[in-house]
Amino acid sequence: MDNLIDLALQSRLSRICNNGRSIADEEPFFVADLGQVVRQHRRWKSALPHVHPFYAVKCNPDPTLLKLLCELGTGFDCASIAELQSVLSLDVDPSRIVFANPCKTASSLVFARRVGVTHTTFDNLDELDTIKAYHPDAQLVLRIFASDSDALIEFGDKFGASTESTPLLLARARELDLNVTGVSFHVGTGAINPSAFIRAIQTARAVFHQAENHGFQMTVLDIGGGFQDSNFEDIATSVQKTLREVFPPHVRVIAEPGRYYARSAYTLACKVISRRRQIGDPRRTDTQPDMLYQNDGVYGSFMNVIMEKETVRPSLVASLLPSHCLPGGATCRRQPGERRYSIWGPTCDGLDCVVRDTVLESEVKVGDWLKYKNMGGKQTSILSILQVNSRND
Repeated sequence: MDNLIDLALQSRLSRICNNGRSIADEEPFFVADLGQVVRQHRRWKSALPHVHPFYAVKCNPDPTLLKLLCELGTGFDCASIAELQSVLSLDVDPSRIVFANPCKTASSLVFARRVGVTHTTFDNLDELDTIKAYHPDAQLVLRIFASDSDALIEFGDKFGASTESTPLLLARARELDLNVTGVSFHVGTGAINPSAFIRAIQTARAVFHQAENHGFQMTVLDIGGGFQDSNFEDIATSVQKTLREVFPPHVRVIAEPGRYYARSAYTLACKVISRRRQIGDPRRTDTQPDMLYQNDGVYGSFMNVIMEKETVRPSLVASLLPSHCLPGGATCRRQPGERRYSIWGPTCDGLDCVVRDTVLESEVKVGDWLKYKNMGGKQTSILSILQVNSRND
């Protein structure tokens, strides 16, 4: 897989050199390995065969990725009109979509009703009033509080009804003659602890009982997202076991994986647009790394460096560019041996630091390109994307 991605990178860089300078030549770009998406789907079906994935579109709305997931048979978790439109443009049946935003605008509910998207979430009384006014025939999923305190991003502060409020919400839904059909939760992005899923599933079962006592026919459990590569099988084993123990087999179980599918399939290439060597500066010491400035930063594809304190690890793309392709006809020759660098984004904001201190395999020059793996959960639709397929059938 790495070799195929490197070939795609080299092919793109060769075309950039041959075509001369343009705005497009200066932009970062992604290489998407569609075969990796297929492998992740097979992995999901093996570990969680009875949990149907509804891909979280907000993670990465790349149309090619959405089309592939559609062909693989996943559903889709949408949170806005734009996301609904992106999925529906692929001729996805509305029954494969959950409008999984507990706080929706009136216009988005009107749109969802018009296009036939009926499943949607809620977690507060005012949302029930809005749904009654603009989408009264919706099939409602009550989102309950759940949290993994060790997750990269917790959602409990923003979404999820407490156990004390769920009886009141269900009673109000009955008063309004709305149709509650399920329960959902999300323990947080980048979940660490299987126990968070276990507690949430057990709580969801209790809310099912409450809803059934109000006369609702409960058919759907949505266990949210938060799945990641490093511990997927461990969490899946706990989830599968708890579901068998707690929920009857007729309940349909779905989930909302996002980064699980997208993150490892995308590699980002960034161009070094400037370099600052630590020479003749009394404020600096010999131990501080030289500074590289690239064409993407924390206000673009590297937002998680700030949001989640993520550490990214770049590597140098072996250059195929001849000397006349570098600024001012500079030579491509570089000093061998490892070099330390800090890497900065293209803005004038002092916070726009991608990496404070990293070691690269040789000297890096202006015009070189750096690659970053596992960048698929970064809203990649804003950049150009090359496609490769390492799938072997």
